[in-house]
Amino acid sequence: MAGTKVYLFQGDDLVIPESMGDDEVLGGVDRYAADSAFGKPEYYAVPPAGVSERFAEGPLTACLLGGGAPLPPLWRRLPVRRILSFLAADGELPGSGSVNSRGSGQLLRAYHILQWRNDSAYCGSCGEKNGDSPDELARLCPRCGRIEYPRIAPAVIILVTDDVGRALLAHNRKFKDDLYSLIAGFAEAGESLEAAVRRELKEEAAIEVTDIRYVTSQSWPFPNSLMAGFTARYAGGELKPDGVEILDARWFTRESALPELPAPGSVSRYIIDRWLGASRILTAD
Repeated sequence: MAGTKVYLFQGDDLVIPESMGDDEVLGGVDRYAADSAFGKPEYYAVPPAGVSERFAEGPLTACLLGGGAPLPPLWRRLPVRRILSFLAADGELPGSGSVNSRGSGQLLRAYHILQWRNDSAYCGSCGEKNGDSPDELARLCPRCGRIEYPRIAPAVIILVTDDVGRALLAHNRKFKDDLYSLIAGFAEAGESLEAAVRRELKEEAAIEVTDIRYVTSQSWPFPNSLMAGFTARYAGGELKPDGVEILDARWFTRESALPELPAPGSVSRYIIDRWLGASRILTAD
């Protein structure tokens, strides 16, 4: 197996040798080294997305390690989200196409699929232990025949600006202190993405918007989202955080002293930086 590359995940982290630099992780780690360190773990061959790519590239070999197991000496964890940050530092932006060309699309796909397979170990209808479909990327129950496909939850994230060019940034209760980002939320059943934009802003900030425009999208497998980024123009209502999801929301100008922003590599940061303009460079811890 020497020369074969694999991805190893544990929780929300990629597992790599201590000697491997962060900028080398997209190519995977040597399977022989992984087998020697982890006792030949159970791998899964994740097929690449799309029929044409499947024949051109072959499967992505990956493994999800036990969540609480300590790592052997000379191995370390690297948060998957941090990988997106250093890609952004190299000029790779969500939605540009260049991220996938460097392999991050493959890594995120493998991470997403392994998490889904772990969560779908048993049939949701009869409780039987699931197997894998021989014909497609799906879980197949050997007892009742129920088929389950990878879960993808569409979500919207929105930059709202007003008539004088200010942008709305908000502090979610899940954020660390002083971090502000864009208002976001999941699309509900029977709802278009544009309707989700209007509803989320009304529910969480008490405002109405118009001129909703799509910007870009990003796979966000934490655990299974697809983020669709939009811009919108403020149309009315008095800004008021709901106090449940959003604890604070404010209008900022480009000249404002801005709060801490999301890390580079996220679609939210990309849209915020797009609003700020290429001439203003911001850094985040």
